[in-house]
Amino acid sequence: MTARRPLMRPSIRTIALLVVASGLLAVASGLLAACGAAEGTPGASSGRIRVVATTTVLADLVKQVGGDRVSVESLVPPGGEVHTFDPRPSDSRKLAEADLIVMNGLGLDDWLGRLAADAGATAEIVRLGEDLSGVEYLAEEGATAPNPHLWLNVAYARRYVERIGEVLARVAPADTDAFAAGAAAYGGRLDSLDAWVRERISGIPEANRRFVSFHDALPYFADAYGLEVIGTVVDAPGQDPGAGQIADLVTAIKASGVKAVFSESQFSPELVSAIADEAGARVVTDLYTDTLGDPPVDTFEGIVRWDTDRIVSALR
Repeated sequence: MTARRPLMRPSIRTIALLVVASGLLAVASGLLAACGAAEGTPGASSGRIRVVATTTVLADLVKQVGGDRVSVESLVPPGGEVHTFDPRPSDSRKLAEADLIVMNGLGLDDWLGRLAADAGATAEIVRLGEDLSGVEYLAEEGATAPNPHLWLNVAYARRYVERIGEVLARVAPADTDAFAAGAAAYGGRLDSLDAWVRERISGIPEANRRFVSFHDALPYFADAYGLEVIGTVVDAPGQDPGAGQIADLVTAIKASGVKAVFSESQFSPELVSAIADEAGARVVTDLYTDTLGDPPVDTFEGIVRWDTDRIVSALR
């Protein structure tokens, strides 16, 4: 039978040392937890600003400025329709967890305000298209708000980029210089893109620079680059035109010598194709204005080049 060893009771000194060590461990644990929390804050070295945007176009602008310092999600998916978007329950969770929320404003995506309020979102909501300096807002006669599609004038998209850089710096002041550099670099690319569009459009004969669009998405593009929109197929997405409106539009196309009718990839091509056939005009149904798509139209720069090439080809 093995003899039991006597129980060794710790000395007072040993107990005191253990208590001190335990306290030091607790303090160290608290400091590590605090560091971990700090690293998860917006703009910290190991964290990224969580940005939720309404559209893929706006999300791309934020990504181009913020680079790897931001994590960006779009509520409306690629190929989706922002005007008639129906949010999902998961979208509320994204807004509640966001550090920054980005929308266009001017009536394009006003559903976001209600959704953010219902989600209890606390992040700043930035309306990129509203109250921009140096912008000439366009509006149809009798409209209650300006047309919201400012970004299709590339010079105005650059204004969006400048505002994005400023807003990101407010959220994460420690990265102010990085965001300013990102906005400047991307702004330079947009300046080059703007010049490229002007050069391409210049090849269209003056007499051919009129067109019809499916909805009123292209007035800023037309105004910036010397084109004219003589009509739209629908007043707004989700609203079908009456027979009289269609007849009037066909008459206007014939009278003004319009060469092409343009629509976007997210809309059914049937109506615009029928109108173009009736009027004897070309039809292009795969433009991108409010949304991105698959490569090569998976960036803002990509959709501008894509649309410009198709517009030039149809009108020239």
